Amino acid sequence: MAESKKEFLKELSDCVVDMEDEKVVDVAEEYISAGYEAFDGVMGGLVDGMNRASQLYEEEEYFVTDLLLCSDAMYAGLDVLRPHLPVEESGRAKPKAVIGVVEGDTHDIGKNLVKIMLETAGFEMHDLGRDVPVQNFVQKAKEVEASLVCLSTLMTTTMAGMGEVVKLLREENLKEQVKVMVGGGPISQKFADKIEADGYAPNAVEAVKLAKKLVAIG
Repeated sequence: MAESKKEFLKELSDCVVDMEDEKVVDVAEEYISAGYEAFDGVMGGLVDGMNRASQLYEEEEYFVTDLLLCSDAMYAGLDVLRPHLPVEESGRAKPKAVIGVVEGDTHDIGKNLVKIMLETAGFEMHDLGRDVPVQNFVQKAKEVEASLVCLSTLMTTTMAGMGEVVKLLREENLKEQVKVMVGGGPISQKFADKIEADGYAPNAVEAVKLAKKLVAIG
């Protein structure tokens, strides 16, 4: 049985890579019982495993079906660790954020992780899911009076949709009060600047820092 934090993290990571969606629950529960931080378990264990699985996919050792099974294991572990993530409470009302994967893309693992992290950071999240038409982001932002829109994609073919969201917000005269944050595999700071988004985050941890900065909290 794993004892050190390092061993636990490796075991959590291995469970994801090996698609062990039942074993990962036991390991995650042992990890929490041992008194280790849930956040480290998520990032250093489960997310690390998903990153390794993605690398195997890129190397053509894993197929899409394997990645889906790996993500099942990651989510099973997240279900255990998530209630133990420290929730940041403040006296003020929670900032509202709309999040989703732009139209044409159904990859939502990264988006889901950012959503979880932002929720624990004190944001009220409105998740539109994946393959979301660009106008839906703007409609939802208006409906809930959001101060942040988070756009994700893993496909170069759908990147243009992010620019369309920024354009629509400007046409609706909402660009000043609604900040736009972008992320995903093919996205870069250069692309964010090109479409005049307010920021780019390479991962979930940086996304939280950026989101807080954009809405001036923390």
